Amino acid sequence: MNYQPAQSRYQSMRYNRCGRSGIQLPAISLGLWHNFGDVDDFEINRSMVLRAFDLGITHFDLANNYGPPPGSAEQNFGRILQADLQAHRDELIISSKAGYTMWDGPYGDWGSRKYLVASLDQSLRRMGLDCVDIFYHHRPDPQTPLEESLGALDSIVRSGKALYAGVSNYRPAEMREAIKILRGLGTPCLIHQPKYSMFERWVEDELLDLLAAEGVGCIAFSPLAQGLLTDKYLSGIPAGSRASKAHGFLKPAQITEGTLSKVRRLNEIAKSRGQKLAQMALAWVLRDKAMTSVVIGASRTEHIDDAAAALDRLQFSTEELCSIDEILKT
Repeated sequence: MNYQPAQSRYQSMRYNRCGRSGIQLPAISLGLWHNFGDVDDFEINRSMVLRAFDLGITHFDLANNYGPPPGSAEQNFGRILQADLQAHRDELIISSKAGYTMWDGPYGDWGSRKYLVASLDQSLRRMGLDCVDIFYHHRPDPQTPLEESLGALDSIVRSGKALYAGVSNYRPAEMREAIKILRGLGTPCLIHQPKYSMFERWVEDELLDLLAAEGVGCIAFSPLAQGLLTDKYLSGIPAGSRASKAHGFLKPAQITEGTLSKVRRLNEIAKSRGQKLAQMALAWVLRDKAMTSVVIGASRTEHIDDAAAALDRLQFSTEELCSIDEILKT
């Protein structure tokens, strides 16, 4: 059966301006970091991507090493794109990244021009694309000058293999310099992708203010702290969850009683708001005007429905924010 997207897909999704650029991103974006590798069910993957698009989620976030095995998430997304979404390619924002280990030897990691350019070429082949919309340097490389890594992004954009340049995991000092370098090259930094959630708040110290002042967008990854900020772990580690998988990044040792105590108290606030905990956690990240979008992960379509429904209540009272801060600081 040929896929036909929902005609209502643009009626309920919220789109936010990405910094001072011409691009708008959906407030909820779908990330393929987990659950889209060859170890996962392809038909479930396909159903999640298509459900996301039906809900107006136009941004799909990937990286060269997403899987497992590395590269398989891009390959599987490419299959879905070619089979179901090719006619809608111009309605999509597709991103990829390079910066973590992808292949053996000295040219398959970090931030050299050779690695970044070669990695994107491989990503484009895996997805069957001529270009991506956003290409990120995935992490700063302490051994390579920023001028080289960011110069590679500039070259990639000028070559037509990406429309925009972004960075991920850059700290404020690195970010300030990156903005300056890219602006000087004539390829302004579109967006930064940091890790940000109720349990990971380092961006609040300086980064968010810097991005807002410089007109750079911000899209958070892991806004649900790998699933901790959901109702999934309230009673232990369920089968099939990230913490139960050998290849998952969330480890059972991280799910301490102290953390679960905070999660349960946060869950009570979410209930009082008429939301699930995950919905409140997403709304909380989006509360800052510097935030453009959040990248969610999903293992079934219901997770995507729930995330989109978080947009029904984004506002917080002062009392709610104070109560959340009190819980997080204990």
